[in-house]
Amino acid sequence: MRKLLLLIGIFIMTASGVLAAKFPEEVKGYIKDNVPKAEIRFDGVIIFPSNTLYLPLYPSLFSDTKTLSIKRTYPAGLSLSQEPDIVIFNNDFVLMKVLTDGSGKRSVLHLTEPPVEVRTALLPQDMLVPSGLIIPENIKSIIGNLKIDTKGEDIIRVNNEDSFEEFLNKKEPFIHQSLIPELKNKTVFVTTNYSKNIQICEPSNAVPSYSLAQKSIPIDVKAVNDGNFLIVTSYDRPFIDIVSVADSRFIKQIPLGSNPEQILVDEKGEKAYITSPSTSTIFVMDLETMSLCQKIKINGYCEHILLCDDKLFYVDKLHNEIWAIEIKDNYRLKDIGRFPNISALAFSNDKLFIASRTKSRIAIIDYDTLKLEDEFTTVNKPISMLLFENSLYVLGAQNNEIQVIDTKTNSVTQTIKLGTGGYSTGLTKMFGTDFAIITDVKNNYYSILDLRSGKILKSYELNIPIKDVIIADKIRLFE
Repeated sequence: MRKLLLLIGIFIMTASGVLAAKFPEEVKGYIKDNVPKAEIRFDGVIIFPSNTLYLPLYPSLFSDTKTLSIKRTYPAGLSLSQEPDIVIFNNDFVLMKVLTDGSGKRSVLHLTEPPVEVRTALLPQDMLVPSGLIIPENIKSIIGNLKIDTKGEDIIRVNNEDSFEEFLNKKEPFIHQSLIPELKNKTVFVTTNYSKNIQICEPSNAVPSYSLAQKSIPIDVKAVNDGNFLIVTSYDRPFIDIVSVADSRFIKQIPLGSNPEQILVDEKGEKAYITSPSTSTIFVMDLETMSLCQKIKINGYCEHILLCDDKLFYVDKLHNEIWAIEIKDNYRLKDIGRFPNISALAFSNDKLFIASRTKSRIAIIDYDTLKLEDEFTTVNKPISMLLFENSLYVLGAQNNEIQVIDTKTNSVTQTIKLGTGGYSTGLTKMFGTDFAIITDVKNNYYSILDLRSGKILKSYELNIPIKDVIIADKIRLFE
């Protein structure tokens, strides 16, 4: 009994340390070795391929072990891949399976005499607890100060029939569109300028399946970590909001003290760069831990952020001035110069391509010498540029077309007519693919462009106003 009281005392003193506890590497390795496709979420929740959830319990004091192994399971004698209800490792780390009764109620295994490893452990204090979870009274101490939503109050999913948004009332006729292979097993996230909600669509359907309610109209949204999470910036909101798509809930909110705007994710999906123009700051987020890891002070009111290798470019909106941030050189700023009405940037082979929307021209600057290498007329009102290997795709808003430029010779190789008859405003790469998304805000179309062949694969209609379209891998939802 005295030993148990001592352990509880240690537990209370160390409870605050579990708030930002790092998931033990040896446990992570054990899980990956035995259930290779298991996901360990940044807040510590473990998700098996079967959508089984495990909650991690941190011991008040880890036991020393040379080799990690399972000390005990409930039921006894099961391996991790057999999904036991409780797993106790020999370092006293515990995994508790989330059980469901099929009607939405969730719990963990109730034991008359819970093992001491459970009674004296603690859940991570920044963990998103599965909605509706009920913890047995005799182990309520594992909660600490953690908030548990037992009634589903945190769910932000909104069904179409329950929505008050006027544009969703005009959803007939129902339009079914054939799927190209590139959109199979994908989810389409759509933002509009008319709603706070992020609309969720099946690629083959023009009408949203449901939406995710936000606190304000989104400025920018990016899908990260294989589509499991959305990073959201919104108008008049000094936070970065992180939404768990599977849970339909806000999983984390990062206060910045200033209003964030554009989000840029690196090609590896490891970091996100978030601009805060009003404070001349770019924040860097680690996407594994979903936490800020760097704050870069810059000059001016930044927009049109571009990441290429170890260089970060942006435009000072107030002065039409371009700056480069050399990341590997202690974030040193380099002034590129002033150019009129900049609408987009691209960088290749130490050359910076600068599009001027009003002049419909592209200037090419040598990065080392800052000298003008070339300048030429491009599509009318160039609104966006995307570099793929040695081809630069330039989207022209006025004539609804794309010009393809060979960056080695600076010559035009192709002009692609989009054929949607509207007004195109967005050209973005589908993460981890050789395809791009082109958005038409006038006729509410998005088109899929094969960057290798330079061909439009298919255009899809939506029965909602389009601002941005984000396409990510489809994930299983927690019902």
